[in-house]
Amino acid sequence: MSDPTTHAAPGGGTADADLTRLTAVEMADRLAAGTLTSVELTQAHLDRIEVLNPGLNAYLLVDAEGALATAREVDAARAAGEELPRLAGVPVAVKDIACTQGLTTTAGSRMLEDFVPPYDATIVTRIRQARMPILGKTNMDEFAMGSSTEHSAFGPTRNPWDLDRIPGGSGGGSSAAVAAYLAPLAIGSDTGGSIRQPAAVTGTVGTKPTYGAVSRYGIIALASSLDQIGPCARTVADAALLHAVIAGHDPMDSTSVDAPVPDVVGAAGTTDLAGLRVGVVREISGSDQGFQPGVQARFEEALDALRDLGAEITEVSCPHFAYAMAAYYLILPSEASSNLARYDAMRYGLRVTPDGSPSAEQVMGASRDAGFGDEVKRRIILGTYALSSGYYDAYYGQAQKVRTLIARDFEAAFEQVDVLVSPTAPTTAFRIGDKTEDPMAMYLNDIATIPANLAGVPGMSVPSGTADEDGLPAGLQILAPAMQDQRLYAVGAALEARLREQQGGYVIEQAPEIEVRA
Repeated sequence: MSDPTTHAAPGGGTADADLTRLTAVEMADRLAAGTLTSVELTQAHLDRIEVLNPGLNAYLLVDAEGALATAREVDAARAAGEELPRLAGVPVAVKDIACTQGLTTTAGSRMLEDFVPPYDATIVTRIRQARMPILGKTNMDEFAMGSSTEHSAFGPTRNPWDLDRIPGGSGGGSSAAVAAYLAPLAIGSDTGGSIRQPAAVTGTVGTKPTYGAVSRYGIIALASSLDQIGPCARTVADAALLHAVIAGHDPMDSTSVDAPVPDVVGAAGTTDLAGLRVGVVREISGSDQGFQPGVQARFEEALDALRDLGAEITEVSCPHFAYAMAAYYLILPSEASSNLARYDAMRYGLRVTPDGSPSAEQVMGASRDAGFGDEVKRRIILGTYALSSGYYDAYYGQAQKVRTLIARDFEAAFEQVDVLVSPTAPTTAFRIGDKTEDPMAMYLNDIATIPANLAGVPGMSVPSGTADEDGLPAGLQILAPAMQDQRLYAVGAALEARLREQQGGYVIEQAPEIEVRA
């Protein structure tokens, strides 16, 4: 690691850099009013990426030419009087798990290092239809396996609040890009909390929509029954706008929900929560559950803010959440071992040919040994064992039964309250390397987020403040019934506005200057 030589305030300094400090809503308004061009806005982000990305490693690929080409087309269309979508001209970053036609898509793995998809994922198609310049592809834990973005084959991403700390995972690249003003919006994927947990530790907003509400067509699969695509942003309103762009039924995805998209943008204008019933999940909150004191303190203050807004707070018990972690780490590896079986050097992925006249099995073994990292190998072995003859019912079958019990916990809870809340992650960002030798300690970072993936319900993380002991951001998680995603945005927006008033600004505005590292 090189020594820092200079510092750059988040977005501060030049007029161009100041453009990156605008919210996506403000960017869209200024573009529509003609006081800003998409080329100016996109170039400002590209300039900032050039300076800061070498130290952050938030982007694996920057597509300056493609982004500026889209920006020029949008500016020309606007000048010609063409009616454009709301976010036309606002740049966006895409997690490197989504296929992008003509752009390398690695999923953070050497196995796909040279993979250039011949087609776009549906969410990418919708982003292009919205006329949003794609700045590039963001870093991630290999095949989305991890809670820190330390398991990327292309090096860790660093947290803009402290470059020696993790930005969460697996979507640390997207959250770090948004937190560092290298993009106003980004796409993430959430299999066990990979949008919400990075949002919590970077002071940003992240949403996991209802399972099936956003198409997974063209997404590199990890665990098909858990994966969900969602927006990363700096404000709730910004996240809602991107959510509206990417959500909706897709006939190319058999798990896609064929139902109207809830009015998340309208809900993001909520300021009053009178009569809303909010349940605090006993099993995933409280210092007795191992949550860091500063995280718990900000959570308690957020509950007070919700009361001030008119919400009724009650405690709710979801007794089977205690088994969510164990069930998740049987179901996820099982599905991952099945999905990743395709990377055999014959059909997909890297091919390594040993010396001599190797058999197909030897080529397969050498390719997987070179192409997969340690965490991926660990989970494939675990999943293969859980699915093996004689153990399927004892492990995978039992885990699926626990999953049903957790879904029933949610159903019972939502008969009592409208939304559930908890701290998003038990701690603030830990130092890079602190937990790489202890997988169980790493897995526990997702203890509060995993139940939502098992049940398929939507969840959101909004910044709740900074912890007293280290000055790093913490997040509050909001959970709602399936297909009631608008409730997340209503509660998140009202809480965000109240905390902003109490704390004198957005939490992200408290971030220190970013060190410029080579």
